[in-house]
Amino acid sequence: MKKTSLIFLVVLFSFFMDQPFEPYSQSIINTKEKIEMLPIPGGEFLMGSPENEPGRKEDEGPQKEVKISPFWMSKYEITWDTYLIFQNRELETTSQTKLDAISRPTKPYVEMSFGQGKNGGFPVCNITQYAARAYCKWLYQTTGIFYRLPTEAEWEYAARAGSNTSYYFGNETKDLEQYAWYFDNSDGTYKKVGLKKPNQWGLYDMYGNVSEWTSDQYFSDAYQKIPTKAIDPYFQPKDLYPHSIRGGGWDDDPEALRSSARGYSTPKLKQIDPQIPKSKWWMTNAPFLGFRIVRPLKTPSPEEIEKYFEMPPKDI
Repeated sequence: MKKTSLIFLVVLFSFFMDQPFEPYSQSIINTKEKIEMLPIPGGEFLMGSPENEPGRKEDEGPQKEVKISPFWMSKYEITWDTYLIFQNRELETTSQTKLDAISRPTKPYVEMSFGQGKNGGFPVCNITQYAARAYCKWLYQTTGIFYRLPTEAEWEYAARAGSNTSYYFGNETKDLEQYAWYFDNSDGTYKKVGLKKPNQWGLYDMYGNVSEWTSDQYFSDAYQKIPTKAIDPYFQPKDLYPHSIRGGGWDDDPEALRSSARGYSTPKLKQIDPQIPKSKWWMTNAPFLGFRIVRPLKTPSPEEIEKYFEMPPKDI
């Protein structure tokens, strides 16, 4: 990004610094689409699961008390409706921003929803973590507001919404049907966002429908590395695999949807991609994987933002 553009964005940031910490809708430039954002208050919580939690795996412990700074989180998973605008410049109805050229996904060689549906509120899927971060960068370049993927800690904190049970509604899997699309009720496909009950903080589909990317590199022993009372723990990715995934998806069993359950990416998620190197945009074997976005209340420095949007290594 050129220095002049960076300065322009910093000026824009100063304009938005005084925005009240309350719900708002982020308009998508030159379209009628919006993303609803909810304020998530800062606080402390116990990250991970106790050893006696049914379905628990070793990578969910030991539990750690951590502190999370306030942020906004998108009320729903990001849909194809706004992702396709990012992907296809021609869907923007008027001339685009004068900022630096925006990097957009390459045209896929197959229909990437795999027939699950696109227009009208279906969650985006089959995209890489880099593509999800690039979507955030597109929002940043067109709105002047820094958006990113949640960290693992932010995601679990938001999903729990103050609860300490397996799910934010309790421990009983028989109640999961009211809150999530998963193997038992999805009929083998994702659904439009927002059709189930939200959690206590108003977030929909935190469990099931599509699994969600986080910003973190995945480590099976991550919680052993996090100090007690750590503030905003985050494992910045240095390698292409694995990255942390949360929430479980439409093809998962109930234990994969628990607030503390952790998933991760592998090269198998691009298994049918015939390209060499493989696409940095499309995760061709992940029709169950999408994302949602956050906006930290405290905007990071321009240097930190630029580092967040760095290109990934090639996937050969």
